[in-house]
Amino acid sequence: MLTDITLGQYFPGNSFLHHLDPRAKILATMIFIVAIFFADSLAAYGIVTAFVVLNFVISRLPAKLILKSLKPLWIIIIFTMGIHVFSTPGEIWWQYGILHITKEGVYQGSLMTARLVFLIVFSSLLTYTTSPIVLTDGIEHLLNPFKRIGVPAHELAMMMTIALRFIPTLLEETNRIMKAQTARGANFTSGSLIQRGKNMIPLLVPLFVSAFRRADDLATAMEARCYRGGEGRTRMNELTYTYRDGIAMGAVLIVTLVLAVMRWAV
Repeated sequence: MLTDITLGQYFPGNSFLHHLDPRAKILATMIFIVAIFFADSLAAYGIVTAFVVLNFVISRLPAKLILKSLKPLWIIIIFTMGIHVFSTPGEIWWQYGILHITKEGVYQGSLMTARLVFLIVFSSLLTYTTSPIVLTDGIEHLLNPFKRIGVPAHELAMMMTIALRFIPTLLEETNRIMKAQTARGANFTSGSLIQRGKNMIPLLVPLFVSAFRRADDLATAMEARCYRGGEGRTRMNELTYTYRDGIAMGAVLIVTLVLAVMRWAV
C-alpha cells in the first residue's frame, strides 16, 4: 500500500520537461501555483486543466502517476469537498436534520477540490522530472541572493532535497516494518481509533530508530568524502539556461496573464 505513494520520487526520462533547467522549473511551478488561485470560473479551470494535462503529456510519464500523487492527501481532498458541500448556504438540494447539501456548496466544493488537485499534481511534476542532485543545485542558485542577509543557501537546499529524497525510502521502511509486525500478530486495520493509535507504537519506534540510523550513516559518509558545504565546491555539470527554459517560462507567464485577465478584467 505505502509503496504506491510516489511523493518525492524521480522518474528518469528524456522528455522536454526532463531537460529543463531546475531553476526554471522551480520558478515556473511557483508562478503557476499562484496562477491557480486566480481561477474562479469554469472557463478558467478549463484552462488550468488543459495546461496541467498538457504538461503531463509532454513529460511522457505514466497516467497512473496522477492518481498516485494524490494518494497521500485523499483524506484532505475529501474533507475539503465535505466542508463546502455541507456548510455553504444556498439553494438546498438535499436535507436531513441539520445536514443539507446546496447547489452553491457543490459548485464551490468542486472548484476548491479541483484547485487542490491541480496544486498537488503540478507540484509533483517538479520532483518526477528533476533528479535530487539537480534539484539541490537549482534551489541553491535561487537562494544565493539571500546569502547577503545571512541565509545559508547551500545548507537549506541540501536539507530540503535530502528530506524529499528520503520520503520514498522511509515509506519502504514503514511497509517492511508493518509486514514484520503483522507477521508477529500486530493488527493495524481493525479496532477503534484509539486502539489503532496504540497499535502504531510498535511501528513508530523502529521507524524512528531506522531514520536516525540512516541519518547518522549519511552524515558519516558525507564526512568521509570531505564534504564541507557549498563554499569552493565545483560541479561536473554547470546549470545553464536554454531556449527550452524560455519557452516553458513564457507558456507559464501567458497562462498566468490569461487567468489574471479573466479574474479582474472580464
